[in-house]
Amino acid sequence: MSKAAAGPMAEMEGVVTVVQEGRFQLTDLGGVSHNFMLSRFALAETEQLPALQNAQSRVRVKYSQADKLIAYLAHRIDLLDVA
Repeated sequence: MSKAAAGPMAEMEGVVTVVQEGRFQLTDLGGVSHNFMLSRFALAETEQLPALQNAQSRVRVKYSQADKLIAYLAHRIDLLDVA
């Protein structure tokens, strides 16, 4: 099991472009893609991710670095495109 690195959480804004179970790819405002995995304590549910991808919603992700993973750990996902 991986542990999050100590330190403050970072934030990133972008669009959820790929979803697979609790993993997702976020394309940031500069067009760069980043891999994330939902933390087991995340303030979001795996079942919510496909809707974000389908709507191409702009979101803000609060995350931390993860030990021994190539993805960031997402702790919170906030929807920015609220109609």
